[in-house]
Amino acid sequence: MEAHQGSRPAAGGQHSGWIAFAGVMMIILGCLDVIWGLAAIVNNEVVVVGGHGALIFDLTAWGWIQLILGIIVGLTGLGLLTGNELARVLAVFLLAINAVMQIVWFPAAPLWSFLIIILDVVIIYQLTVNWSEKA
Repeated sequence: MEAHQGSRPAAGGQHSGWIAFAGVMMIILGCLDVIWGLAAIVNNEVVVVGGHGALIFDLTAWGWIQLILGIIVGLTGLGLLTGNELARVLAVFLLAINAVMQIVWFPAAPLWSFLIIILDVVIIYQLTVNWSEKA
């Protein structure tokens, strides 16, 4: 019986695999957001036709917002990998913002936006479904 108790994972340890998954995915999403933001900054005067409409305006401001959000999302993913509980709360908030931000890009790249929204929702689910308060 003693061996069984000693082999139990630390508090929250049984879900650490999903937290690590969320952390790695957030780092990947952050990098993708940074690349997408840089692309919008570099090509600041574009006409992109996609989806069901045309997006015709200067994308520099949205590019900077996406770039900064990507950096913060990536750093929060690193925080999740270190086990920071505040990073978990911040991750849920940032992923929700990132999902909403994709609506801006939907006319330009509908498939990309849809896939990023799905990834955001899956990661939010993984971070919240087994959320347990520390005793």
